[in-house]
Order: sequence, then structure tokens, then C-alpha cells
Amino acid sequence: MMNNKVAWKPGTMIYPAPTVMVSCGNLQTGYNIITIAWTGTVCSDPPMCTISIRPERYSHDIIKKTGEFVINLTTVALARATDWCGVKSGRDFDKFKEMGLTPAPAQKVKAPLIKESPLNIECRVIDIRPLGSHDMFLAEVVAINADESLINTATGAFKLAEAGPICYLHGNYFKLGKLLGKFGWSVEKRPAAKKRKNPGQKR
Repeated sequence: MMNNKVAWKPGTMIYPAPTVMVSCGNLQTGYNIITIAWTGTVCSDPPMCTISIRPERYSHDIIKKTGEFVINLTTVALARATDWCGVKSGRDFDKFKEMGLTPAPAQKVKAPLIKESPLNIECRVIDIRPLGSHDMFLAEVVAINADESLINTATGAFKLAEAGPICYLHGNYFKLGKLLGKFGWSVEKRPAAKKRKNPGQKR
């Protein structure tokens, strides 16, 4: 049975969304962190992603000038810092210092990693597209930095769920919940059930 629908004004209603801390800048311009929910993967090969930033935000001009940034995935332990870095401006605060975060050297870009994040995605800007309230930065992923403690040494898989990732849902932050299934589980063949013997059947 279909639920009743109510007409709603057009808007950004694709939730939940990943919430990430994007670090930017270099030793000359100074480091900064901006919290972003408008981010996503756009291509697998070559790996590419986007972030969207309002032009008036402090990090906008830094990234536009340097052409680099790092997407740092967030966790329950980083929830307060994630929110704080989204409401405070780098014009007024050293966000790394205020939140007790550690800027660490990246592999390929001059922008710093956030050491406390379990996964850091180094990006180089390919294109900037003004879209309205936000400018979209299209970027190529040039390096990945993963927390060694979250890598399954037997399979090489990255166990991000164990880090307690968080997401953004219409103005609120949530941690991820119960596992429902892995990719492809809906079409997997299930093992045939063993036939039960009739209680009255002779062995």
C-alpha cells in the first residue's frame, strides 16, 4: 500500500549525507578546516569527487588559489570538532589548535591531513563550476591515507565501520547503525536447507 504524499518545495533532500572535514592551505597561506556535507564520488576510474562551498566561506578562496584539498572522514570521536569547524570561521580561529587536531603531511598535496581522521583523501582541483549558492570543486583523487589499525591484514579490506563513522541528516549528526547486508546480498544463492526427517520415520 502506498503512503500518502504531500507536495514539498524543491530542495536538497538527499539524506543522509556524508559529513567530512576538508583541510586546505599550505605553509604560506596557513592551514584551515571546513566542514562539508555537500560532497560525493563522481567517477571510479579515474577516481574523482566533488565538494561544494559557498563563495563567502574562508576556505573557498584558499582552495581556489592552491587547487588542492584533503577530504577527512569523520567519526563519533570527531563529532564535536566536525560541528565546530562548520560554524566557526578560519578568519577568526586556528581550527587545528582550537579543536586539538594534528595537521600531518600529505603524500601528494601541500594541504595537510587531519591525523585523527581514519581516512584522508588527497585531491587536486580539475574544475570549479559556479552553480548558485555554492561553487562545485571537481577534483581528482591523487592519494589515500588509511589508519593502519583499521586494515584487515588478512584481506586488505578497510574496516571503516569500526571507527564509528557519522553522517548528516537535515541539520543533525548521526552515527551509522546496524549492518543490513553487503553489496549483492539480495541476489546471492542461499545454501539449500537440509531436509528434516519425519519423527516417525525409521532410521
